[in-house]
Amino acid sequence: MSPQNRPARSAFTLVELLVVIAIIAVLVGLLLPAVQKVREAAARIKCGNNLKQIGLALHNYESTSGQFPPAGVYPVGQTSADAYSVHARILPYIEQANLYAMVDLNAPAISQPAVVQQRIAIYMCPSEVYDLARIDTIPHRYPLNYAANFGTWFVYDPKTGMGGDGAFRMNRGTRTADFSDGLSNTIGFSEVKAYFWYLLSNGNPAAPNSPPPNSPAELLALGGSLKANAHTGWTEGQTFQTGLTCLFIPNTVVLYTSGGVAFDVDFISCRDGSSATQLSYAAVTARSFHSGRIVNILLMDGSVRPVSSTIDLTTWRALGTRAGDEIIGSGF
Repeated sequence: MSPQNRPARSAFTLVELLVVIAIIAVLVGLLLPAVQKVREAAARIKCGNNLKQIGLALHNYESTSGQFPPAGVYPVGQTSADAYSVHARILPYIEQANLYAMVDLNAPAISQPAVVQQRIAIYMCPSEVYDLARIDTIPHRYPLNYAANFGTWFVYDPKTGMGGDGAFRMNRGTRTADFSDGLSNTIGFSEVKAYFWYLLSNGNPAAPNSPPPNSPAELLALGGSLKANAHTGWTEGQTFQTGLTCLFIPNTVVLYTSGGVAFDVDFISCRDGSSATQLSYAAVTARSFHSGRIVNILLMDGSVRPVSSTIDLTTWRALGTRAGDEIIGSGF
């Protein structure tokens, strides 16, 4: 057949092209949510594995030292620079012995830039959207997503050196015998969000045994100035950096309005170590970017489990104490 006699090849019409594009768009629309679900499931598994490694490190530390690490160590009746955190003290047990060899526990954490600027992979959740160094300070700190449980509300009295009722307390390590509630009924670590906002009230409340606020509104009534960059220094033993409290259930929103803009905030009455007299109370809430409004928690027995934001408040606060003598059901 001569080229002149070959039948002409028909092209796509505009309608056919639009139909093909529409079909592709539908397929992509169906595929993307599935891909996102798979990614989130993988992130939650990785997050849980990070917490399991932290739990193993804590028990190895306890086996070696006879106690769990302190939340931070501050001189009684004096002010002090940042003390090293639980996270820094367990470095040898998370395969970071070389980094730990650089740590001087008697020096302020921020005085050792080669340490504080390090990114520790198991301290970062894969779902964190701000996994990046804090470059507005020198030295450049690196954030974290897993905070140690310092208690429910009260966390530190500089006049006595006494810490809170959580798994980790200031100035003294806890022993397994201190957990009369049981290691399986006490939160060790939970997730938090990096670069979070918080209120600093500069000493309010000031009285010992101040009752905990029972709502965000009661908390906001304590006042305070808006501060940024909580959970941006994994080496620092202060509550707003490496600690959390179980005052409110996970992902509780506390809206503080400034200049017409609303901020979801945590709260501290005093930065630990910054005053020789002011008590430290804190509402530093467990939070995460996981779908389904859950956070992963590490219990002190080393087990990890997700907790919903609908958990009963009484149960959550009971999980925050090591020796509150509360009864907690197995289905929390």
